[in-house]
Amino acid sequence: MDTYYTKDISLPWRRAVVSVDQFKKPDIDEIFALADRLSVGRTMPLTGKSIINLFYEPSTRTSSSFHAAMTRLGGSVIPINEVNYSSVTKGETLEDTIRTLESFTDALVLRHYDEDATERAVSVASIPIINAGNGAGEHPTQALLDLYTISKERDGLNGLNVTLMGDLKHGRTVHSLTKLLRMYDVKINLVSPPELSLPRFYLHKNDTEHRELGEVIADTDILYVTRVQKERFFDELEIDFSYSVTRSDMDLAKTNLVLMHPLPRVGEIPIELDSDPRSAYFRQVKYGLHVRMALLVALIGRD
Repeated sequence: MDTYYTKDISLPWRRAVVSVDQFKKPDIDEIFALADRLSVGRTMPLTGKSIINLFYEPSTRTSSSFHAAMTRLGGSVIPINEVNYSSVTKGETLEDTIRTLESFTDALVLRHYDEDATERAVSVASIPIINAGNGAGEHPTQALLDLYTISKERDGLNGLNVTLMGDLKHGRTVHSLTKLLRMYDVKINLVSPPELSLPRFYLHKNDTEHRELGEVIADTDILYVTRVQKERFFDELEIDFSYSVTRSDMDLAKTNLVLMHPLPRVGEIPIELDSDPRSAYFRQVKYGLHVRMALLVALIGRD
């Protein structure tokens, strides 16, 4: 039985980026083409525009990526990356915070620990809201940049064998990426312990589940690794699962393997593999800048 789950979202992605379920292939093609154009040279179509980064959870790449994307496009950023210094500490609701901040900006990038936070923000906002991670739910802009990375590294998206390894239960990047990959002719392998397996409603009947990377590494084209999301655990769950990618694994892998990680890494990929040309996780960050530039132009670049 096909248990793949798609969220029912009729909201146009140009109004708010809530979930990858909002995107169809032509939308993705449009964003990627725009990202290609914006990656060459400098243009400032967002001069006079601004965004607010509102982050209720820590961030290095997503926050700074949106900041860099906006400033490269000629716009400005109001960073609120530490809500402990805002009125949130006084008990202000997310809805009131959104209603207040939208008076100062053209769009708002939101990261929050609650899975329904983006929908709540959208319900009261009159400006575009971009989901920068909602708890263990989704991370749509990360998934778009991951897909873009694959397309650039392998010159296309079809006919690939993709292996996802790590905390597939709590990893919001994996949740979003699996949905996007379903649009293309790809084979998906899932490597994790039972306690951290992909939730059933994200599964497809053709997916294969494994406990060890060695079972699939030789046939893998894209290896996407994630860390254990210990901050999502609600109890002291002890998991005996060592899944560091080793030099031996890479020796067994294809010469054109693409090794990816959304970062931060916490031991899953040793530093010694950084010099391997198949390691794409820092190139992935650069691709992400271009994708987020494209999204910002598409959302607020037209008056």
